[in-house]
Amino acid sequence: MDLECLKKLVDWHVEQGSNGLVPVGTTGESPTLSLREHEIVVEKVVEFAAGRIPVIAGAGANNTAEGIRLIKHAADVGADGALVVTPYYNKPTQRGLIAHFTAMHDACDLPIIIYNIPPRSVIDMTPETMGELAKLPRIIGVKDATAKLDRVALQRMTCGAKFVQLSGEDATAVGFNAMGGVGCISVTANVAPKLCAEMQAACLAGDYAKALTYQDRLMPLHEAVFTEPGLCGVKFAMSELGLCSDEVRLPLMTVTDDTKDKLRAGLRHAGLLN
Repeated sequence: MDLECLKKLVDWHVEQGSNGLVPVGTTGESPTLSLREHEIVVEKVVEFAAGRIPVIAGAGANNTAEGIRLIKHAADVGADGALVVTPYYNKPTQRGLIAHFTAMHDACDLPIIIYNIPPRSVIDMTPETMGELAKLPRIIGVKDATAKLDRVALQRMTCGAKFVQLSGEDATAVGFNAMGGVGCISVTANVAPKLCAEMQAACLAGDYAKALTYQDRLMPLHEAVFTEPGLCGVKFAMSELGLCSDEVRLPLMTVTDDTKDKLRAGLRHAGLLN
């Protein structure tokens, strides 16, 4: 792990206007880190952020005991909250989801944001299940990566209007906010944090005309980033900006030349690369 680079990235995000950091989310390479590496990244991001912006630690697992270890560790080292993904691969029922998230909730005092991403975890937490979990005092919101904009309205019905709904899908983030969302845990913001933060600020101010100008500027980059797994696209784009290496761990691989060309074009369209 390149912890020196990690510190520079934390400082850069603060300078660029990011409103928070999510270490060891999917784009933070959590699937290919060991448990101890995962913990070190959370520790270091909390240390490097030094209270300047909130740190929401990735603490998801498909093993509840492992998830409890991760969320307890995040609390112990001073994270402000936890992002907990729906358990992947072993496909628990909705009843199992309630039991899993309740156990995570009861393990420590951190606020929890549910991460619902059916394309990666195979299961989909229903709005009804989310409504049951929203009754717990520290389950405060969701990162919704379904790309189904009606989910925002359905989850407002089951979870209440104060439940914090954050988009997990960059291409529909403006529409998500228009439906009642209040932000985005973004992939593209790893490359273009200032533009993404300004777009979100425009949405929160109700200026959707302004937000659309940002979305138009960012859309080719959104598309290019996800030509191959988003993490790989992000790291190559970041490498083009001199921020980090594009190295990834197997089974992921660095992007192909065609994808590199798309990413460079997206960076140029966004005004980030000459």
